[in-house]
Amino acid sequence: MKVGVISDTHGLLRPEAVAALEGCEAIIHAGDIGSQDIVEQLSAIAPLHIVRGNNDMAAAWATSIADHLRFAIEGWHILLVHDIAGVPALLDDRVKLVITGHSHKPRIEWRGDTLYLNPGSAGRRRFKLPVTLALLEMSADSMEPSIVRLVD
Repeated sequence: MKVGVISDTHGLLRPEAVAALEGCEAIIHAGDIGSQDIVEQLSAIAPLHIVRGNNDMAAAWATSIADHLRFAIEGWHILLVHDIAGVPALLDDRVKLVITGHSHKPRIEWRGDTLYLNPGSAGRRRFKLPVTLALLEMSADSMEPSIVRLVD
């Protein structure tokens, strides 16, 4: 199953991101979405799992969006939270995939048998950080993440 993971769009859903997410069977947004329009555009591509980021907190359109989310895909228990600082209080032994955003820095890190994935920022470039998202190939017995650079 192909899963798209995106974060920190900050109101900008680039055509390159939409193209990279085509064919995904699920999309996960790790917060700092920026607008209801982005939620609707992503939902039109595939089923969407989302959390609010710190920049979404005061937005009226985001009041019904959770600060963290637990769900499963292909039997893998997933914890989705915008800021990695919130992870320790929410983590338990069942979680095998932790998805965060906030830092704008893409990262794939295995800690034991748990995958920590930050897709980076797909929105406006911040400093000299890359503009990225992640793709995740998931099956009942494996998770294969990759970072996709959207612009040079």
